[in-house]
Order: sequence, then structure tokens, then C-alpha cells
Amino acid sequence: MNPHAPQPISIWALLRSLWVNRQLIGQMTKREVIGRYKGSFLGLGWSFLNPLLMLAVYTFVFSVVFRSRWGMAENGVEESKAMFAVVLFIGMIVYGLFAEILNRAPGLIVGNVNYVKKVVFPLEILPVVAACAALFHALVSLTVWLFAYSILIDMPDWHMLYLPLVLFPLLVLALGLAWFLASLGVFLRDVGQTVTIITTMMMFLAPVFFPVKNLPLEFQPLIMANPLTFIIEQARDVLIWGKAPDFVGLFQYLLIALVVFWAGFVWFQKMRKGFSDVL
Repeated sequence: MNPHAPQPISIWALLRSLWVNRQLIGQMTKREVIGRYKGSFLGLGWSFLNPLLMLAVYTFVFSVVFRSRWGMAENGVEESKAMFAVVLFIGMIVYGLFAEILNRAPGLIVGNVNYVKKVVFPLEILPVVAACAALFHALVSLTVWLFAYSILIDMPDWHMLYLPLVLFPLLVLALGLAWFLASLGVFLRDVGQTVTIITTMMMFLAPVFFPVKNLPLEFQPLIMANPLTFIIEQARDVLIWGKAPDFVGLFQYLLIALVVFWAGFVWFQKMRKGFSDVL
């Protein structure tokens, strides 16, 4: 295959590539997840321990030191530190899924030079593999949340079944951005550091640690402009408050995400012919 030859840019070409390479994606995702903890004493246990430790730290800092509160729950449950923790954890799970994909993206091509130069390899699946690994860690964290919520608060409402519908638009958006960042990371090596700073800023400018309603009105539009805000609030609605998601809002979000998704893929395919010249 000529690396300088024009690459297909249609959505159908992408879907066909994902289907044809589905087993490869599964194998690489497994290797990615296991390889991250290879050689450590706890192994995959760290995927459970990491979110628990971070939750404990953030809960202590924001609920005890800063005395942050979410306010009275909509079902009338009196707020406690346990309630604060489970509400906070939802924001951390959504943010973690989004940030892990974006933070990994700039180094995906640079970290796999042999795939670019020595073999015929479908480079477009690398961001998908990163997204699948991030999704695995999000599912592990969600399992921890379900266990904690069931013990500390109550059994989750059936509305939690809407969660995949809530997270899907965010996953589509993150994949589109990942293709942009993966290609830019080849030509601009500072992209990785920049993305890490931006995702950290997005965490503190999203309702991860505080409700939007507690902010002054003049700052609320800034928080609502964060792509994490809507998804975090929808996830809390279906998991904690027992409400159906905003289907119209999710559809509008998905339309924007699909535009970014396709644009990111097109950008990646246009730029990949220069990868071998730079690496």
C-alpha cells in the first residue's frame, strides 16, 4: 500500500474498516488494558483502586475542607457525605472517559512508529482502541459506583438503563477530536502537553465538583458551553435523580458530535500521508 495514496474519507469506508478490523481492535484493547498494569502487584486491581482513591480525596477536600454541597436531592433525600460522594463520582466517571481518550490521542501515532513505516496497518483504528480502553475503565468505575450507591444510598432507579444513550454522543465527539489530535501530535509534539492542560481546565469548568445552579448567573453560560456539562448532568439525572434524559438535547448534541466525528476522520485521512515523512 502506498502511504502517499489518497485515503478513503467516507463514513462507510470508516465503518467498513471498523467492522473488518473488529477482532484486531478487540485484541489491541485487551493488550492496552492489561499492558497498563503489567508487572504491578495488584494488576487489574488498580483499575478498581484508582477511582476509589481519587473519590476519597476529592470527597474529603470538597465536602469536608471546602464544605461544598449539592443541595437537597430532588427526591427529598437529606444530603450526606455519602450522597455528595456518589454525585461527585458520576462527574468523575464522565470526565475520566472523555479526558483519557483525548490525553492519549496525541501520542497514538508517535508511539507506534512501526505501524506507520514497516507494516500495512489501519492507523485509523488506533483512536478507537484508545476509546475502547477508556470505556473499559469507565465501566469499572461505574461498577464501583453501583456497588457504593446500593450500599450507602439505595438501589438505583430503572432510569439508569438510559446511561448508554447518554454517553454515546460524548464518545462520538471524543473520537472525532481524537483523530484530530492523533494527527496533529505527529507534526506538533507540544500538542500532548497542551491537551492535558486543557482537559484539566475542563474538569474544573464542568459541574464535576459543584452544581451549576450554585454559580453566579454571569458564569453559568461559560460552564454550559463545556461539552462535559450537559452529559454530566444527564448522567446524574438517569443514575441518581431517577429522571429520563433530555432526548431533544441529546439528539442535538449527537448531531454536532457526528459533524466533529466525520471532520476528525477526514482530517486524519488527509494528514496520514505525511506521517512517514515526519516519523
